[in-house]
Amino acid sequence: MIHPTAEVQSKNIGLGSKIWQYVVVLPGAKIGINCNINSHCFIENEVTIGNNSTIKSGVYLWDGLCIENNVFVGPNCTFTNDLRPKNKAYKKHIITKIKTGASLGANTSVLAGVTVGKYAMSGIGSVITKDVPDFALVYGNPAKIMNWLDENGNKLIENSDGTLNDKKGNKFKVVNEQLIPIK
Repeated sequence: MIHPTAEVQSKNIGLGSKIWQYVVVLPGAKIGINCNINSHCFIENEVTIGNNSTIKSGVYLWDGLCIENNVFVGPNCTFTNDLRPKNKAYKKHIITKIKTGASLGANTSVLAGVTVGKYAMSGIGSVITKDVPDFALVYGNPAKIMNWLDENGNKLIENSDGTLNDKKGNKFKVVNEQLIPIK
């Protein structure tokens, strides 16, 4: 489904994807299957969006951005694509990655070149200036790790020995800002 007011120049739109009012998609963009691109979005040429991802209203996706599968990008999230912007100065695109299952809260800002890990989540208005590990919950300015999550976005429970548990009873520890399962 492509809304009649959308300007979609790309032929790389997956089956079942919906593109709503006043969206512009440039010819080189790639959008996976079953995606939902809400109104008033702009998607540049060198952008890839994986399957089953949602881009809420007011989000601009610049060259160099790779969004993997099952990602949620909240309303008015901001991505940068240049660490030192100068008017009319051509530069090679900086790759920014949002990995599978990640969720970015409304008004999150993401610095160019950052990777947001699998199933990571940012709180509303977060400013992400460095890589976010898999399963981390970050928020603030600058965003900091505040907790750890399971694949469904539930916070892990901290035990008295410093380990963490999910609702299924699986146990984890954090080593060098990485969530490690304990067998």
